[in-house]
Amino acid sequence: MFDLKTLGTAGAVATVLALAALPAAGQEATFSAAEEERINELVRKHILDNPEIIAEAITLLQSRQEAQRQERQQETLMSLIDDLRNPPEGTVIGDPDGDVTVVEFFDYNCGYCKTMFTTVMNTVRDHGGVRLALIEFPILGPSSVTAAKAALASREQNLYGPFHQALMTHRGSLNDSTIMSLARGVGINVTKLEADMKDPALDDIIERNRGIAQQLEINGTPALVVGTTLIPGTISEDQLKQLLADAEAG
Repeated sequence: MFDLKTLGTAGAVATVLALAALPAAGQEATFSAAEEERINELVRKHILDNPEIIAEAITLLQSRQEAQRQERQQETLMSLIDDLRNPPEGTVIGDPDGDVTVVEFFDYNCGYCKTMFTTVMNTVRDHGGVRLALIEFPILGPSSVTAAKAALASREQNLYGPFHQALMTHRGSLNDSTIMSLARGVGINVTKLEADMKDPALDDIIERNRGIAQQLEINGTPALVVGTTLIPGTISEDQLKQLLADAEAG
């Protein structure tokens, strides 16, 4: 993060601005050492007399950096979009033949994700024709990893969708006992589930998802991709519906 500490002394800023005042590349320098020193002194005095210049420069730099970050993020998103919409682990619910796909990075212990789950599912129900590609992204501790591995292992019993919904609608923190209780509640054979959870391939899936999130500069949950738009954090149903309409129109 760029802040005032990185600017150093006002003299350093003055030097930069003074350099900008020097002849352009290719032109012969016409200032003597004494003249350059005087220019630096004048620029420094101007900055000290008008310190708001520093704030304006910082704001401009931050704006440029954010624009560059967004451009970089969008380029990365487009390079990954097919894999995101069709995760190889098959964690897709909703309409499998839907015209538009919503991608969601989530953690089963994330309260904001649980709020977003209701929003997404209501929209999937009301809108129709929406695929929901779920990216298991456990970042909130060991129980989040256990829940993600349990959910991924439930694919072996073709109950990923119901189990995912049970985990997301559970209020309160998760532990091993709660996770297995929720699994039984949707008809999962817990003995088989626990055995399937030992498959190293599940760790590979989680690590791959973390790598994708890192590439996209996703640092928290939830995060959605609707069409070709990446949205960090929660949004309202109306916002989601508008994004779906834009994706369909595009």
